[in-house]
Amino acid sequence: MPTSAPWDSLWVDLSVATMDGATMSEADGYGAIADAAVGIKDGRIAFVGRRADLTDAPEALATEVHSGQGGWMTPGLIDCHTHLVYGGNRAREFEMRLNGASYEEIARAGGGILSTVTATRAASEDQLLAATLPRLDSLLAEGVTTVEVKSGYGLDTETETRMLCVARRLSQVRPVEVRTTYLGAHALPPEFKGNPDGYIDRICTETLPAIAEAGLADAVDAFCEGIGFSVDQTRRVFETAKRLGLPVKLHAEQLSNLGGARLVAEFGGLSADHIEHLDEEGVAAMAQAGTVAVLLPGAFYALRETKLPPIELLRHHGVPMALSTDNNPGTSPVTSLLLMLSMGCTFFRLTPAEALAGITRHAAKALGLTDRGVIAPGLRADLAVWRIEHPAELAYAIGLNPCMAVVNGGVVRSPRVEAP
Repeated sequence: MPTSAPWDSLWVDLSVATMDGATMSEADGYGAIADAAVGIKDGRIAFVGRRADLTDAPEALATEVHSGQGGWMTPGLIDCHTHLVYGGNRAREFEMRLNGASYEEIARAGGGILSTVTATRAASEDQLLAATLPRLDSLLAEGVTTVEVKSGYGLDTETETRMLCVARRLSQVRPVEVRTTYLGAHALPPEFKGNPDGYIDRICTETLPAIAEAGLADAVDAFCEGIGFSVDQTRRVFETAKRLGLPVKLHAEQLSNLGGARLVAEFGGLSADHIEHLDEEGVAAMAQAGTVAVLLPGAFYALRETKLPPIELLRHHGVPMALSTDNNPGTSPVTSLLLMLSMGCTFFRLTPAEALAGITRHAAKALGLTDRGVIAPGLRADLAVWRIEHPAELAYAIGLNPCMAVVNGGVVRSPRVEAP
């Protein structure tokens, strides 16, 4: 602990859920410290421990002293799987479906993913940014400090590039760290109807190399499914990503089991996401590769799914489980990560501690980030402060947002972000 130079800030009058696996016990899945103190210097955590272990009065140790008002501090929340940037919405399609229209009828009426592609292609960069900010602001109000944003609604080089440029701009206009993912292999664009291999050719020879050269993507994703792309087609995308030095992740085993989880594990992938139809062979492969399982209860809810992810198998094999909103216009128009805590517990029977780890420690791992998601010395000071008496309240309450302060890289802000 530094003694010669003061810390920039110090938090007291709170308890801390460190979410640090090194300090957790079976009885305490939060790594909790009661009557705690957290010191911050140069945007990093300089001290975390009991207030009684401070070597001097708080005012002597830090330039600024903040009170947690008897609440709790957690790591800043991480939304590790979103499609935040897109044009238009699918509310009318939602209404048609509830009025009895079939998927085919909706598609013939211009609905489905291609309606979002049409709206996104027609939108300028500024228009996409303006449409995205309200969705992002909803997440930031709940203590989110890092968010992943995928492309995938352009399906051509120009629009995919524009989407990723918008995603990069988000961190310039809001206090949030953004990780970008290229998801060109999301659906088949209309100009390649009946020719999926031709579209994969364009991804591998034109779009993905151009995006990698421009430095617009931190990872590469694909939708490996009967209504998406085959294992062989996905493998080609992954081989191109590997050649370009980009890590991979995958929408896998959502509607059927094609072996996508085994494929992404073979490539040492960051995560396999959805995974309702995942089998033990796929779980074992993920465990060996260190690939995170990303659970998406918002899509499970919106699609009225009944097939549950294999939670017990994931626990048995020690596969980390992350949670995310999967915000997208068609199957998960969700902008509340706290709601995902509740749904993860209620639908998937996660414990509240597992759910909180899923939007902190394990979500960071799903993005390949080792400098956040846990409150420990040396890590980035991304933190959230809550007006609660126990961390389980974050998963218990539905529709309540008890976030009272957020710290982004050591800088304190109100949960409500005002437009610049």
